[in-house]
Amino acid sequence: MNLTEKFKHIRLVRSLVYSVVGVATYPGLAMVNKINIEGTEHLRNLPRHNVLFVSNHQTYFADVITFIHIFCAVKWRKENKLGLPYYLLNPFTNLYFVAAEETMNGSLISRLFKMAGALTVKRTWRAEGKDIKRNREESDTQKIDEALNRSWVITFPQGTTKPFAPGRKGTAHIIKNNQPVVVPVVINGFWRAFNKTGLSFKKKGSKLSIRFKEPMVIDYTRPVEEILDQVMEAIEQSKNYMHRSKHHFMNLLDK
Repeated sequence: MNLTEKFKHIRLVRSLVYSVVGVATYPGLAMVNKINIEGTEHLRNLPRHNVLFVSNHQTYFADVITFIHIFCAVKWRKENKLGLPYYLLNPFTNLYFVAAEETMNGSLISRLFKMAGALTVKRTWRAEGKDIKRNREESDTQKIDEALNRSWVITFPQGTTKPFAPGRKGTAHIIKNNQPVVVPVVINGFWRAFNKTGLSFKKKGSKLSIRFKEPMVIDYTRPVEEILDQVMEAIEQSKNYMHRSKHHFMNLLDK
């Protein structure tokens, strides 16, 4: 285990990283842009561990950073808002997030952000900009299982920022094996406001939205394919939602 891996498991280190990153990013979420938050009432009574947040994905880092802001605000008893960021004085650190190893090793900033609790995994379908096919590494699955055993974990089932991309079975395997409380989250507007990394602005004054839904009711005995379909429907990235979005867009053009 390298030094970064050791540091990210120390809550004091994560707390410092959250505070620094939080102060730097708060203006982009709440001042330069406008954020709308819904459903934080569903976070109030969640257990301290074995909670998995599944979400669609629009930028590499802004999505996760927003989760951190919201969880910290909820810890300070704020509901569906950030308000002033005094919550960064004592941030919520009972959290890990799943990220592609290639992404987290891409720059000095991303390497620093690894200490915020990144669970780095190797993509099984893409590496260095090329399509590949390889088996899941057991060590990657194990580190996620261990994190769930003691904390909350955020994962993005699609593993890409491309909308309506298919979900990856790895998420369903994690759900089936650990039987966590699964909270679906739907985000929007981040692709418009930020560049792909989420670290610089693309369009200021954008409306950002993040909506937490009620924990899912899942039959853990069902095949992973069915569990994955249920997850994709919950985060509004299924084929059904894709067809509805296209239909809605065509109706707008006709008006």
